[in-house]
Amino acid sequence: MTKAYIIGNNTIIKKKEYAEYAAKVPQTLKKYNGRFLARGGDTVTLDGEPTGNRNVIIEFPSFEMAKAWYFSKEYQEVVHKRLHNADGYLLIAEGINDGE
Repeated sequence: MTKAYIIGNNTIIKKKEYAEYAAKVPQTLKKYNGRFLARGGDTVTLDGEPTGNRNVIIEFPSFEMAKAWYFSKEYQEVVHKRLHNADGYLLIAEGINDGE
């Protein structure tokens, strides 16, 4: 099974409200076997212009599990806190097979 990754890039506008969102997300991942690979932290831009200043990468066992998490009741109950308190995006990227 090919893994999938939720990749997010955001600029936080309202820190307190965004922090409420960030505190709730880890619990929503458990049922979908998602795990953070990167969550904030320092970055170095190697080329191009980033649109945000906070980066997140979440690994899932499959593309289907990543989609199931995003559209889950658990995550949909908190996603509005990201959408209203940060500018940016989330996307799902399909991983590669180990043999490729």
